Amino acid sequence: MWRFPAGLLVLAMSAATSDGTVRAPAAAGALAAETIVGRWDITIAGPDRPLPSWLEVRPSGNGYLVGQFVGVVGSARPIARVENADGSFRFSIPPQWEQGKGDLVVEGRVQGDALAGSMTFPDGKRLEYTAKRAPSLRRTAAPTWGPPVRLFNGTDLTGWHALGTNQWRAVNGVLQSPKSGANLVTDSTFGDYRLHLEFRYPKGSNSGVYQRGRYEVQIEDSVTTEPQNDLLGGVYGFIAPSEVAAKQPGEWQSFDITLVGRMLTVVANGKTVICNREIPGITGGALDSNEGEPGPLLLQGDHGPIEYRNITLRRAR
Repeated sequence: MWRFPAGLLVLAMSAATSDGTVRAPAAAGALAAETIVGRWDITIAGPDRPLPSWLEVRPSGNGYLVGQFVGVVGSARPIARVENADGSFRFSIPPQWEQGKGDLVVEGRVQGDALAGSMTFPDGKRLEYTAKRAPSLRRTAAPTWGPPVRLFNGTDLTGWHALGTNQWRAVNGVLQSPKSGANLVTDSTFGDYRLHLEFRYPKGSNSGVYQRGRYEVQIEDSVTTEPQNDLLGGVYGFIAPSEVAAKQPGEWQSFDITLVGRMLTVVANGKTVICNREIPGITGGALDSNEGEPGPLLLQGDHGPIEYRNITLRRAR
């Protein structure tokens, strides 16, 4: 039977505050009250706009800290070791989709329930960031559901806007992105909900539906034998579907998605491929890292041609 050192056990335990965030407990013995253990919603001071990121740190074995990190783009990456002393921390990970060949290096200090520091990117650029503890998003009661509301009227883009030069169009009840271009976002924002939508892609194409603009449920030409978290029905980089539910390119397919707090269920083409699983944090490409707030739906349009139709949503009451 494995053993958990008493000091790290105290470090790992946490309690929910009144606003739902996860707070590390006060110090016990030699442990500092300010600890980096937990999940963090990061905002990077980008050159043009704030950029979202995410971090989780957890104890491992005999006094070490490990974790996982989500950058501005890409999937969750493991952190082999987080160095932590006197309220300061540091870790490095290999590049993923960033430009450059160096490691991505994250340094900072714990300031109560906040972090502040800098990231040095693989191309050598350095940006400052701040972070706050991620909210638990636990719900105390099961929701009831409002009536279905059509988010796409079938004739134009009313209720939606493109993040950039628009290539989306409405044709005969179908929302089309005929080529790679801008992502499309709802004008409205949502908390907990049930979403139905149908989609179709040509061979080799790729899209995704970002829940609250933060958690991508992947859409991709995924006729394969093994489910993966970066293929159809997965939460990109975090949760693999339980089975491969993809149809052939050119066929209409469907998602029925239920999101309550962090708990997600995905039914793909009539098959439940994710059943009430927790989403740990934002996925790469998220609009922001403000997980405690409602957010829009985002349809990814920058990875190839894609079509959507019959998009309806039932809000939780």
